[in-house]
Amino acid sequence: MKRWFARRRWWLLRVAALPVHLAVFALVVFFLVRAIPGDPVLTVTGGQIDPSRYEEVRTALGLGGTIWDQLGRYAANLARLDLGSSLLSGRTVLEEFASRLPATLELVTISLVLTLLVSTALGLLVLLRPRNVVSRVVSAYSRTAGGVPDFCLGVLFIFVFYASLQWAPAPLGRLDPGMTAPPAVTGFPLVDALAGGRPDAFVSMLAHLTLPVLVLVVAQSAIFVRLLAAALTDALDSQPTRFMIASGAGRRAVVWSILRRALPPMVTMAGVIYGYMLGGAVVLESLFGLGGIGQYAVDAVNSADLPALQGFLLVIAALTLVVFLVVDLVVMILDPRRRSGRTEVSA
Repeated sequence: MKRWFARRRWWLLRVAALPVHLAVFALVVFFLVRAIPGDPVLTVTGGQIDPSRYEEVRTALGLGGTIWDQLGRYAANLARLDLGSSLLSGRTVLEEFASRLPATLELVTISLVLTLLVSTALGLLVLLRPRNVVSRVVSAYSRTAGGVPDFCLGVLFIFVFYASLQWAPAPLGRLDPGMTAPPAVTGFPLVDALAGGRPDAFVSMLAHLTLPVLVLVVAQSAIFVRLLAAALTDALDSQPTRFMIASGAGRRAVVWSILRRALPPMVTMAGVIYGYMLGGAVVLESLFGLGGIGQYAVDAVNSADLPALQGFLLVIAALTLVVFLVVDLVVMILDPRRRSGRTEVSA
């Protein structure tokens, strides 16, 4: 039994730590939401509330009783996967997330895949053709990594591609005005459009997603290119690469070997950026009127909908922690020297 556990400890401990991390973050969210200044009851009702209904609304917000009573109810509800009900729509928070979250995941996943493809191509170009004009431009751009916020690029792209050039559709949703949405089957809009036999809706959705996806790709590719260029340079100068070149290995084999050894840091950064994109969707979905979970969070903040805001923080944190866990496991599969108990770590 000890030998079985020792061989699998590198992933068992990380999986076991996930619920602990979620519990800690849930506790932080509980106190963070209640630290918001002002009286939530007055904010929700606009200050126009009968004193006899004050406690009723306060209880609906989960603020009835002492702080420890609230914490006990909060923990009991979480154990039942009950995140409460939105004060705006009256629907449960889980129902709201089930209808909105897939659209956000679709946007973020498409953006991340394109970012990885573009960054890998540009990184290889910089490595193989360092004196090329495009390579120099890419290298200069990669130095601005993280320097341009998503929302600034979003406003700029709307002004240039929609307001000035009229190349992009109006940033007012996922479909053209007057077009009906396809029936929800999976919750992912593009998939539902194809499954429902609506190529017109599919094309319209792609057109409306072009600008927000382009914003995320342009904003995040600089980070990937910079990291990949550094990782590829280290792999190029490593002893295994020099040995392969000295032994007469083909160009394709050498390039694949360099990519394979540069992959772990890229996988790690992909997980970090995926979590960052999920958070950044709050601004972009509101800016482009996409109606996903990000816009739902903004509405919850503006209306002091505490159950919705609390649920948003918990679900995004859970998704991010799961992504980080998967990334951690993938990196250790790619490079076993990173597993627990190993004394050597690959470059």
